[in-house]
Amino acid sequence: MSQPDLTTPTAFGRIHTPDPAWLALAEPEAPLEPDLEIIDTHHHLWDRPGDRYLLDAFLADLDCGHNIVATVFEECHAMYRADGPKPMRVVGETEFVAGIAAMSASGRYGPTRVAAGIVGAADLSLGEAVEPVLLAQIAAGGGRFRGVRHSAAWDADPIIGNGAKAPGLYLDAQFGRGLDRLAALGLSLDAWAFHTQLDEVTALATAHPDAPIVLCHCGGPLGYGPYGGRPAEVHAAWLPRIVELAKRPNVSVKLGGMMMRLAAFNYGQAPTPATSEALAALWRPYIEPCIEYFGPDRCMVESNFPVEKMGIPYGPLWNAFKRITAGASDTEKSAIYSGTARRVYRLA
Repeated sequence: MSQPDLTTPTAFGRIHTPDPAWLALAEPEAPLEPDLEIIDTHHHLWDRPGDRYLLDAFLADLDCGHNIVATVFEECHAMYRADGPKPMRVVGETEFVAGIAAMSASGRYGPTRVAAGIVGAADLSLGEAVEPVLLAQIAAGGGRFRGVRHSAAWDADPIIGNGAKAPGLYLDAQFGRGLDRLAALGLSLDAWAFHTQLDEVTALATAHPDAPIVLCHCGGPLGYGPYGGRPAEVHAAWLPRIVELAKRPNVSVKLGGMMMRLAAFNYGQAPTPATSEALAALWRPYIEPCIEYFGPDRCMVESNFPVEKMGIPYGPLWNAFKRITAGASDTEKSAIYSGTARRVYRLA
């Protein structure tokens, strides 16, 4: 059994190919609340050297007993066009995913509507000049294109792995003009930043109150590299920023996506994958405050697969969420697990 060397950063920090033999050691878990409708608002599909995660692999994960009715694909630098104007090459990803979404919509691959919504890529720092790219994305999406994720995630320590080339992207006026064009077309921004940068997300949301913004991964708390071994300090830095950001009504938040960055579960050294009970205990301090301050109507759940697959199978991951929200009312659960996603991503 091979385990990843987590001391060696990849282009995006701690993303490593999941180990099937290790995942097979997971403790079997029956699905909790199996009838609860779930929209998985954040997953990827890709074909990378040594790491292929396409429809067949995702369908195998979906076959876990939970009621996943639909999903939202999240940009991941997959299948960009090989040539043509550089800003337009990102449209290749949407073309690729729209084909998979059409396959799923045929009903031949099960009841889940995979990629019912598509969040793609576009360089919003182009300002107004990004509009032709956005229009091309809308056309390529076949009625499913819902927004753009443009990462501002940046840290000075190279082991963290950055999604942005430099700090301060969300504070740039040119980026703001690109965001205005995005919003004018009825699209939303998926914001990806680390917990140390949440003030920048707040500033962006304040300056552009008409722009729908979705905060990814509970606001990106970091727990490795220079942030390792300091969980109380990280949480204390994260919480007041989340409280302040939640005051912006144009911002909603995705719950989950912390396996890699928070690194609370050491999937590189653990003898077996996390159980839902163990993961719920590790993630509860971040997920519960998000629900408290944003409210269920601005919270939605995400698998972040196959990234989270480094530490836990798909079925137990949903059990972890359900353990955390066990005390919520049926109405609150309906919002968190599907209702917010339907509204924010305009899903049928």
